[in-house]
Amino acid sequence: MSRKFTPRKTNPTFAFVVDGETEIWYLQMLKRNERNLRVTIKPEIPQKKELNDQFKLVCELAGSEYLCVFWLLDLDTLIKESRETASGTKTSLSVFNEMRSKICSEFQNVRIIVNNPCLEFWFLLHFEPTSRYYRRCSDVVRILKKYLPGYEKTQPFFKKANRDIYWKLKPYLNNAIDNATALEPFDFRNPERAICEMYELFHHEEFTPCLRD
Repeated sequence: MSRKFTPRKTNPTFAFVVDGETEIWYLQMLKRNERNLRVTIKPEIPQKKELNDQFKLVCELAGSEYLCVFWLLDLDTLIKESRETASGTKTSLSVFNEMRSKICSEFQNVRIIVNNPCLEFWFLLHFEPTSRYYRRCSDVVRILKKYLPGYEKTQPFFKKANRDIYWKLKPYLNNAIDNATALEPFDFRNPERAICEMYELFHHEEFTPCLRD
């Protein structure tokens, strides 16, 4: 008698398009610490880190096998480039806004997560509620070091055994989500303000196990 075939259950796979290694290390440590997380995380850095290369990669991944594609974007560089753009020339912010609109209209499985100025602002929100706008990431890092002494953008700091970045932040995760949710979302007409949309990752149903104590 033939045996009934039972399809093997596979974990849903999420792609993350980022422009830096700190995001990759944070995501890797999230997965390492959250043993009950039923997802596969595949961070991707474009060969070139220009905005257009990130956009192309997001669209390419969105049309493949991934359940969801997250595009994590630090806004500080785009704002700086836009300030330096010659009059009459399209700014980086304008280009990003067009890309964002196109993605939202064409892909239902893409989530764009904007942090302003950078990922470290998300880390800071674990420890204090603030809507202060920091123009430079270095200004955020200076405050963050009060809570994470010795913080540095290095792999040894982020991935230190038994004291990695996610492990250090995990006890304050719900605080960070509340503090980030309280901020206004990205608005092309008013970009120079505190923005942190990382909460959208943890609001996805596949990541809710991270919120359980």
